Amino acid sequence: MALARTGRAARAVAGWCAALALAVLPAGPALAAGPASVDTAVSVRSADRADSAGRTGVGTAAALAAPAGPSVQLAEKEAGKGGTVTVTGRGWRPKALLTLLICGQNMIGGTNSCANGDGRAVTTDAHGAFRTGIPVAEPPKPCPCVVHVATATGEAAAADAAFTVAGHPVAPLPEESTGGRLTVLAPPRLEGGSGLLTWFGAPAQRQLTFTVGNLGPEPARDPVFQVGTAHGVFAPKWEDQQWRGTVPAGKKAEIKLPVELAAGAHGDYLVSLKYGGKVLAEQPWGVGRPWGVTLFWVLLCLVVPTAVFRAGMAVVDRLRPRRTAPGRPRTAASATGKRTGKSSGKGPGKRTGKGARRGTGQGARRGGPAAGSGTPDDAAALPWFTPDTAPSTTSTTTSTERPTSKGST
Repeated sequence: MALARTGRAARAVAGWCAALALAVLPAGPALAAGPASVDTAVSVRSADRADSAGRTGVGTAAALAAPAGPSVQLAEKEAGKGGTVTVTGRGWRPKALLTLLICGQNMIGGTNSCANGDGRAVTTDAHGAFRTGIPVAEPPKPCPCVVHVATATGEAAAADAAFTVAGHPVAPLPEESTGGRLTVLAPPRLEGGSGLLTWFGAPAQRQLTFTVGNLGPEPARDPVFQVGTAHGVFAPKWEDQQWRGTVPAGKKAEIKLPVELAAGAHGDYLVSLKYGGKVLAEQPWGVGRPWGVTLFWVLLCLVVPTAVFRAGMAVVDRLRPRRTAPGRPRTAASATGKRTGKSSGKGPGKRTGKGARRGTGQGARRGGPAAGSGTPDDAAALPWFTPDTAPSTTSTTTSTERPTSKGST
């Protein structure tokens, strides 16, 4: 009995000690639970590490899968003429204007091998993505075909996606020439400036300067380049220009080619350089408006009407009939000659008397001065006089001096 009691007491004390240890040490359950608990904890930690590693691997794969530049994807790889293909793009510049074209021969000949009349334009969103549809058309060149997407304004960027136009002819791609293979090593630049004549509408001229390198095994002698100028979203107009010189194999050379626009051209232009059917470089060119032409037309609209008006007034003034005022006084020469002719046949007394009678008779009846003895001002002032108060006509007729408007002198 005593031994049994002692054993129960010992077990009770051991239980109390174990409970006290669990209360004091909170991290002890894993250790006190035995090897199974320890294995469970280790497995949990391993699972956490594996999950973290899995997430890290997925993130790295996603980062590697993200496109480094502009990309284009097609919903359908093949369609016939008259259908529509959905084009999706990512990685473009935000709010950029893009052009979409279906081109043949992998667009080796530039936009001349594309169905330009059936192209479409789209603007990317704030994240540089877009989604739109483009009608399927047969390009002027045979397949293999591509859907070509390029920026219309700003920094140049382009991307292609393989596409098959059902029923369109297929031809092998042209073989590359065995001669020199030139490539542009640095961005081109336009050198030169505009003069005074350009301000009045003369053609704007520049020099396209670029550096090329020969990657082929043979030298390139007198290479022929194509320089094109495009305004807005229109296709460029190409012009062949030959550079006199040789680019040895594995060497580089600086080339300058003249570029000229039409008279009066202004706005945003894009200068393109092509060699061997491939576009090597593009350079934007902003041409100012010829304000001298506008000033010329404004002055012409002001000066010509003024000159016509002055000439017409001169003609009217010359052809208009001249009018003589009523009661115009005779000149002194005619009056003197008349008096001299009368005095030769008659004496002074008779002339004076006749003049007096004429002055007192006709002048009194008319209420004015004697004929030939006054001015128009006198004729306007004399009607206020009566015959009794009028000035004496004898003094005016006998005097050799003409009376003034204030009376006889």
